[in-house]
Amino acid sequence: MPDWSYQTLFRPLLFRLPSRAARNVTLKAMRRVSRLPGGTLLIKTLGHMEPSPLLESRVANVPVPTPVGLSGSVDPDRIAHRALAQFGFGFMEIGPVTLFPVGNGEPIRNDAKRQLLTYPNEYENEGLVRLKERLGEPGHDLPRFFRASPMPDSSGEEAVDQLRTLLLALRTEKTAGFHIDALDPDCGDVANLRALERVGAMIRRLRAEDGFRHPVSLRVPLDYPPNDLYLLLSQADLSVWSGYVVGEALRTPDGAEIGKSGKAYAQPLVRRLKAHALAHQSIVAGAGVHEPQDALDMIAEGADHVLLGSGLVYAGPGLPKRINEALIYEKIKTEPAPATPSFWRHWGWMRLLGIGMIVGGILAWAIAASSVVLPYDERFLEMTRDELIRLNGHLLHFMSHDRITLAGTMISIGILYDRLARYGLRDGQHWARTSLLISGIVGFPSFFLYLGYGFFDPLHAAAAVVLFPMFLLAMRRNPDRPFRRPVNLRNNPTWRRAMWGQLCFVVLGASLSLGGLVIATIGVTNVFVPQDLAFMGTTREELRTANPNLIPLIAHDRAGFGGALFSDAVMLLAVSLWGIQQGERWLWWTLLAGGAPAFVAGLSVHYGIAYTDFVHLLPAYFAVLLYILGLILLYPYMMGNPWPTERTRA
Repeated sequence: MPDWSYQTLFRPLLFRLPSRAARNVTLKAMRRVSRLPGGTLLIKTLGHMEPSPLLESRVANVPVPTPVGLSGSVDPDRIAHRALAQFGFGFMEIGPVTLFPVGNGEPIRNDAKRQLLTYPNEYENEGLVRLKERLGEPGHDLPRFFRASPMPDSSGEEAVDQLRTLLLALRTEKTAGFHIDALDPDCGDVANLRALERVGAMIRRLRAEDGFRHPVSLRVPLDYPPNDLYLLLSQADLSVWSGYVVGEALRTPDGAEIGKSGKAYAQPLVRRLKAHALAHQSIVAGAGVHEPQDALDMIAEGADHVLLGSGLVYAGPGLPKRINEALIYEKIKTEPAPATPSFWRHWGWMRLLGIGMIVGGILAWAIAASSVVLPYDERFLEMTRDELIRLNGHLLHFMSHDRITLAGTMISIGILYDRLARYGLRDGQHWARTSLLISGIVGFPSFFLYLGYGFFDPLHAAAAVVLFPMFLLAMRRNPDRPFRRPVNLRNNPTWRRAMWGQLCFVVLGASLSLGGLVIATIGVTNVFVPQDLAFMGTTREELRTANPNLIPLIAHDRAGFGGALFSDAVMLLAVSLWGIQQGERWLWWTLLAGGAPAFVAGLSVHYGIAYTDFVHLLPAYFAVLLYILGLILLYPYMMGNPWPTERTRA
């Protein structure tokens, strides 16, 4: 469930359910998808969330692919970690883990307006034994850190013994490290200092006597007073700790509150920790990160990494990717841009291919709107244009209808190819290259769908021979480069409306892809639908009897159009899934210009020849509606320029 489906469809439905039920439904659904053949690939494909090497860093000296981690509060029972690992996270926290189960049947309260979740018990979990059983299930390759916690109300010595048991029981080759709950804001400085001394001594003994080598980070409660933390850090021996984790829960009489308001509490704690952190110690902030700007603010305060908890619930599963994109931009924005590749290296060939498609589409439209048939069509049929008209007054109209829609689709493909080459492929954008690659892979074979009927179209074959080498040249030697323009940082109304616009285009791309497959399949099988024959006032048998080569010629048009539409639609779908970004004006204009020729061609020819059967045109009406709504909803997001105000510190 990417943001365009989560914000628009799933979140409103899930927020109507009790929070525990909504969480279980969501996690179990993701778990099922991830266990299907190709399920994890599907999750990656929907979000295009593969992290960039530029984001590689270290948490407590453990290499991680991105600085964004998943808090243990999101999936405390590790139901869907395999799916969640595909969202662009760099590491995962598991827990809290206590020696024995900590249960609570009270509901989790969801205050959507304040973006606040209230848990009846912060330490609720299934206990060590059940967790170890779950750890044997198929998982992921991301580093995992266990949050080890003593049982509530344990004495000091009991807490240390429990933590020791947890560390020994959970240390495996797959364990990256531990986050230790050792502080209690209600106990006072002296008691917390003693607790740190006891836990530190225990860790040193483990390292000396049991060969324990895993990094251990101190988890600082979110409601720990910053001044008290300063005094504690000034007096304690901190050398045993590999880093610090600022918690995400504020304790109240009603339970533990986790939400956007935690950011204000976390920032001063991060500053205190940064002032005392040793060179090898990392700081992870785990509260109030609900949008990319929050993550940037935490890192500006001194955090090295962030944990996402409630932010994932309110912003959606695309939040890790959006934060990663913001971090990449912050990292490279002051670096000089690399030189633009030569036109002839790769991207220029794709532009030429696109221009060739546009020119070919215009010529095809002109022919289909005038003579309709070409000389080699007449030779194949052994009939002249006038004889075809005498055979059936609507036959040329019907053939024109297929050929003009094909021409409009060719122009649409050409515009998309040209624009994606100029603004995406030239800059090394992986999503643009992948979109073009997929379109070409499915598009070029469709040139020859008609061969099964025994008709060879020399013009189409010549076009394929000329254009295919350009496609191959465009795909060569084109390494990925990071996106260098500012990205979205806020979950504001403009962004939320854009999610509806993106949904419209994703549905449009998926629908047209299905339509293209259906049309191509009909073209190589039945050729006609009932409305076609009703329009011409004839039957398939009558056409075959009149000229046995007539149906193969029409099938060639229909299969060619279906294949072209499928190629166009899968590219539109890929662009809609991966390319929508704030301020990308060129892409909004590309969507407008790329869709217009296909829709104008399809609708104008139907009305021009009076083929206006409502059922036949209903898919086209639906597609036009999605197209117009999508452009309207995306306009403020993609055409605006909010960054001067968006990028101010919160």
